Amino acid sequence: MSTASPRRKKSAARLYAVQALFQMEATGVAMEDVRAEFLDHRFGARLDDIEWLDGNVSLFESLLTATVRNQAKIDQMTDRALVAKWPIDRIDPTLRALFRVAGGELTLENTPPKVVINEFVDLAKAFFPQGREAKFVNAVLDHMAREVRPDAF
Repeated sequence: MSTASPRRKKSAARLYAVQALFQMEATGVAMEDVRAEFLDHRFGARLDDIEWLDGNVSLFESLLTATVRNQAKIDQMTDRALVAKWPIDRIDPTLRALFRVAGGELTLENTPPKVVINEFVDLAKAFFPQGREAKFVNAVLDHMAREVRPDAF
């Protein structure tokens, strides 16, 4: 039984959703297959002395579903937030997955936009500890959040 706090479980679910979306794009494997793999082999699993965090399954599934269902809309929203010379298909695949999942969570309207932005900026820092990507993610997600949920600002 996991002793992770509800907040850590939500953070883990976001991380797993980004990783799952990245995997789906890289391999072409369907969402249901990737979802099952993550639930069976990542959430709270222990593999070769690596203990995976237990995640919030409901949030993970909601994020994947919302992101895949709204991907075209999310990509258009992301493109509007990016510099015209850098459409979403030209950016790093990890950042693309991160923007898509964050956009998916913004469309759910369950979490305040500022929390969504902070969570995904933290993920950007984890994926790119030496770079400026976190500031870039913050700016893009702020623009996206203001478009999707202007009433929250």
